[in-house]
Amino acid sequence: MSTSPGLLERLAQGPVVCAEGYLFECERRGYLQAGAFVPEVVLEHPEVVQGLHREFVHAGSDVVEAFTYYGHREKLRLIGKEDLLEPLNRGALKLAAEVARETGTLLAGNLCNTNVFAPEDDARRTVRAMFEEQAAWAADEGADLLIGETFSWTEEALIALEAMRATGLPTVMTMTIHHEPETREGHAAAESCRRLADAGADVVGLNCSRGPATMLPLLAEVRSAVDCHVAALPVPYRTTDEQRSMQSLRDPHGGEVRPFPTALDPFTCTRYELGDFARDAHALGVSYLGVCCGAAPHHIRAVAEALGRTPPASRFSPDMSKHAYWGTDERIKAHYQQYAERL
Repeated sequence: MSTSPGLLERLAQGPVVCAEGYLFECERRGYLQAGAFVPEVVLEHPEVVQGLHREFVHAGSDVVEAFTYYGHREKLRLIGKEDLLEPLNRGALKLAAEVARETGTLLAGNLCNTNVFAPEDDARRTVRAMFEEQAAWAADEGADLLIGETFSWTEEALIALEAMRATGLPTVMTMTIHHEPETREGHAAAESCRRLADAGADVVGLNCSRGPATMLPLLAEVRSAVDCHVAALPVPYRTTDEQRSMQSLRDPHGGEVRPFPTALDPFTCTRYELGDFARDAHALGVSYLGVCCGAAPHHIRAVAEALGRTPPASRFSPDMSKHAYWGTDERIKAHYQQYAERL
């Protein structure tokens, strides 16, 4: 465990930035298969995962999240590789730990939706066992905090939280609200987060599924419903009142391919839109901010800079004053500036 300030100490001093999005980014780079979305890349190409950790920290993330999202027993069972469960989890934690220790950032263990939960006793026992083993491995590998994310069932999130709190580590719990404005049980986002806060979560909030435009209104309700810290990690896609989640986005030209999950490119937010979201969410009282599926380092840099940070990557933030056509620097050749007026 790190000797630097922990999650709660950092939140007391100001906002914390957490980069997520490893699943989509590794798929885009050709190291992970869309569909099953199992993070085998942790074992097959650890250098890719560790490199991405470093890129996100360089961009401004305060948290190095071990890439164990969908690295649970059910996902590995589906691809016939359940024997890799513990090596994958411990390997992901070790990769993240090395970067966290060398950069003074926080190491986070990660639990997520199981896709097998149902309000039945057998399902409850199954997911509890899955959460308990992952939480125990994270604690054993020296995690500074535990993140439970992308839950659409409040009850499943509460089971995960119980397993996480048993380790004694700080906890971040985020729900996913899809197209409908409620959880699978019918809880409003604020009600679901209130239940998690009442059960002892240190940070509660929303992640994934919704882009900035359709997540922000829900955050105001969550902030009013709880006394603890609030988290917000949208996807970087332009969701709308009619299509509130990235899963519900449709090709405006009527194409046959559903945009989610591999054709979302036309809906991608600019870095400036993510910066605006971070400022707006922080103004509401949200103190744990980031970007989820689809995030790239430039999105994280935009979030960090919107909160007043200057991460190492800020050295290369845009400066158009020296652009050949649109620059204002007196050393730029005048005829290029004149040509730019015709572009």
